[in-house]
Amino acid sequence: MARILFLTQVLPYPLNAGPKIRAYHMLRHLGQRHELTLVSFVRHDDTPEAIEHLRGLCEAVWPLPIKRSLWLNARAGVKGLSTGLPMVIVRDEMPEMISLLRRLTSERAYQVVHADQTSMAGYGQLAAGAATGIRPRTLLDQHNAVHVLAERMARDQGQPWLRYIMSREARAFARFESAMCHAYDAILTVTHEDQERLLDLFPSYQQASLARKFTVVPISVDPAQTPAIGLDRHRPHNHAPSTLVPNPTILHMGTMFWPPNVQGVMWFATEVLPLIRRNCPTVRFQIVGKNPPPEIQALAAGPGIEVSGYVEDPTPYIEAADAFVVPLHAGSGMRVKILDVWLWGLPIVATTLGAEGIDLRPGSNILLADRPQDFAAATLRLLSDDNLNHNLRAQGRAWVEAHYSYQVVYAAVDRVYDKLLAAT
Repeated sequence: MARILFLTQVLPYPLNAGPKIRAYHMLRHLGQRHELTLVSFVRHDDTPEAIEHLRGLCEAVWPLPIKRSLWLNARAGVKGLSTGLPMVIVRDEMPEMISLLRRLTSERAYQVVHADQTSMAGYGQLAAGAATGIRPRTLLDQHNAVHVLAERMARDQGQPWLRYIMSREARAFARFESAMCHAYDAILTVTHEDQERLLDLFPSYQQASLARKFTVVPISVDPAQTPAIGLDRHRPHNHAPSTLVPNPTILHMGTMFWPPNVQGVMWFATEVLPLIRRNCPTVRFQIVGKNPPPEIQALAAGPGIEVSGYVEDPTPYIEAADAFVVPLHAGSGMRVKILDVWLWGLPIVATTLGAEGIDLRPGSNILLADRPQDFAAATLRLLSDDNLNHNLRAQGRAWVEAHYSYQVVYAAVDRVYDKLLAAT
């Protein structure tokens, strides 16, 4: 048994976002063998009940309110430009977090510092360096190759000044991620693609030795916690074969302040949905997710589009959905939302990039399409072919149960920890 200092940028509960799901099940798994101290930034909507829940998984939980303001954003921009650091990293530099980590590592010996996401990588190295006695081993859970995400967002920006900022952030993140990969003793990635992208930051003669630090551990879920609502409620529709479902509903659910989700939903609403309406004028598109920006809210003025914001209980939306769409054109890592939707028992249409990093079977448990006309055609298939709709629901649920249960997948994390602790 080891003492682990676990650092997160978002409080890993409730399970309403991919990074939270990743960290939460990591805590559940590690807590079976080790003593955990969780240090996490918290936001205004993080509840005492959520913190108390996490205390049931950890020996200690230290929440620290994160600060956000226009002044801090401006400071991050100036310091980022002057130091070459990513502005997003500089924005979250807080003296209170530095003091807390120094105090904790001076009061107690930790064998491993586990930093969750690139945003906590610097803090992880600070904590390890501040430790008294034997320096703890360090593990970084990358989640994404962030420089790739920034590159893709820069490519899709219409405004030149935004494209310049995102391109600058991509270069800064490439330098930062390269430095962190050098500094950490072990690195987890969610996908093989992201492992290769991170290794590509280094000269070829260094890649073989650095590759030994890396382990691919996909985001995983707990099927026992999620009933197959959509599969259980789906029944064959009372309409002729190959005709459209009457008044069908298409659902998108995701964090709506995340720029790739915003871009994807705007693309679907403006370029794909009009093509679907030509064949199905009564179709309804529901957009569910926290903090939708003005351009997403404005979509509700159009016919048949509903913008719901955050909902505490998504069950009514899942029950009503005839198809779920993942129309992403930027991103990195893997979309845990697809795992959630499979668990719910809903049929999915996604872009190739939207399903990146996930082991899947196109045509059997998901439909993939990238061009507007192809995405519209795939969605219309789900609205007219009952057998296909039902099969995708059933096969998706069965696939995630067999391949993405955290109890099975996170055994790889035990092997990483055994190797780290053997070296202490």
